Amino acid sequence: MDMSNLDESIGKILLELQKDDPDTFKKLMKKAQNEDPELFDDGIDAENKEIEEYNKK
Repeated sequence: MDMSNLDESIGKILLELQKDDPDTFKKLMKKAQNEDPELFDDGIDAENKEIEEYNKK
């Protein structure tokens, strides 16, 4: 399995988790942000806000 497939799978899992268990999703994202802050630059924050807005609809 190459990295793009792995990233895609992880992305799908995270989207499902965000829908099914938002509290766990938030804890997981907070932990990831603490461990690797450069993954969470402004671009990603904006994208996450769009995803959250979409999921609220």
